[in-house]
Amino acid sequence: MTEKQTNEHTRALILALAASGLIMGLTPAPQNLWPLAWAAAIPLWVAVIRPTHQSKLISHILLPSVWGICYHGVALFWMTGIHPLTWMGVPWLASLGIAFFTWGLITLWGAATVTLWGATSIFWHRCHPLPRLLIATAVWCGVESLWSASTLWWTALAYTQSPGNLAGLHLGQLAGPNTVNAAIMAVNGLLAQAWINRRELTAKFPVLAAIGLFICCQMAGLWLYSRPLNDTANTALKIGIIQGNIPNQIKFASEGWRRALEGYTTGYRELAAQGVDAVLIPETALPYIWTEPNQQSISFYRAILENGVTAFVGTFGTKDNSLTNSLFSVNGRGETISRYDKIHLVPLGEYIPFEKYLGKIINRLSPLDAHLVRGEKNQVFETPFGKAIAGICFDSAFAEHFRRQAATGGEFILSAANDAHYAADMMAQHHALDLMRAIEVDRWAVRATNTGLSAIINPHGETKWLSQINTYELHADTIYRRTTETLYVRWGDWLTPLLGCLGIASLIITRIIGLR
Repeated sequence: MTEKQTNEHTRALILALAASGLIMGLTPAPQNLWPLAWAAAIPLWVAVIRPTHQSKLISHILLPSVWGICYHGVALFWMTGIHPLTWMGVPWLASLGIAFFTWGLITLWGAATVTLWGATSIFWHRCHPLPRLLIATAVWCGVESLWSASTLWWTALAYTQSPGNLAGLHLGQLAGPNTVNAAIMAVNGLLAQAWINRRELTAKFPVLAAIGLFICCQMAGLWLYSRPLNDTANTALKIGIIQGNIPNQIKFASEGWRRALEGYTTGYRELAAQGVDAVLIPETALPYIWTEPNQQSISFYRAILENGVTAFVGTFGTKDNSLTNSLFSVNGRGETISRYDKIHLVPLGEYIPFEKYLGKIINRLSPLDAHLVRGEKNQVFETPFGKAIAGICFDSAFAEHFRRQAATGGEFILSAANDAHYAADMMAQHHALDLMRAIEVDRWAVRATNTGLSAIINPHGETKWLSQINTYELHADTIYRRTTETLYVRWGDWLTPLLGCLGIASLIITRIIGLR
């Protein structure tokens, strides 16, 4: 090729990868174009399997990076919804800069997973198609596992299927979200192989394999989905939800405090009168530190003493002279029997990563005067009805967090959140993540949010009730405590190492018998 042809070819490749990444970015909620995810990564696979550019940097680094930036950038565009922050005293232009800086930072962090996967393709792209497919899929799942073990994660490939593909999401009961990740990547890889071999008679075999794998995955998920829940009356629990609808603009001002106390106290009394067993309120619903001296002056606490109904209270706790974002389990006698401190704090919102170096550059996006500290990973949330699985806001993105609590006896999910910072797209994606967690651990989930979307979700991922957005709502519903254990709860992600071992074994065998 001439230099001009090479440049034109590179631009065409970049456009193709960008377009497919953009398509993948449209698959999650609220667009719910989940079928596209099963083909949107074909150009990504083709780019690394059959690099047509002489530069390894372009073929294995730049092109995957373009795909990753476009996917994560579109899927996470709701991050810009934190603008304007003028209610916090941030100038309009600075607020816009903060919004796009945050969006860009998180987009690049997510895209780094694809870049790393592409970089590893230098070692496996020339393998025989079978070990290549297994190794590449295992590497993808391994990288996602690595990122989900960090403090910042959201856009796992599996979440492109939620909430639209409930049957497919049931694969998560086998080995967690990486089961869905692996299925999507493997189907895309097979179709990519068919495209590469399109002028050969053998092209039909990977197409048939891709179709067969997709059908098998959907049928396996459908079988899991079709199993009856078999809930019994003696495990029933009537839960009340209060969606307070306190705008962030006034949440920490006197008007917000007044509305919060009035709305949550009145709502608690109404739900208690309906005969609920417990009431769940959102993340930091009460703008107070939950200490005994403070409790006595809070009308919500007095309502608990008067009505004798358990409350799961979203507010602030203290730890080592700092604050925690906490959910407290308070019985009908007003005794705090357990607390859960949020583990996955929001970077830049609740703490500054590498604050020693970035603290002077980045102003925290939180109106709190004190630093928040994260909770310990081994927490157990006790309630008067048994152990619960607790999650606060950002915790919903981390499947292992819910798996661990289910494995230690959690019988139902309590999810408290405040998504008022963001647009409706984020609320839909947050609900989609909790829906995945309910399926994976086979538990009923109760979501209480400040401004939406609050929900009741059954273990099959079916949303039995969903609130409106930016409305004050009360809802009472019956859930059921469960003690079942999915394969994922028992064994965690066993699939990723299995794929890796099979890939290495098949690589050795194909090399021994001389296959390429």
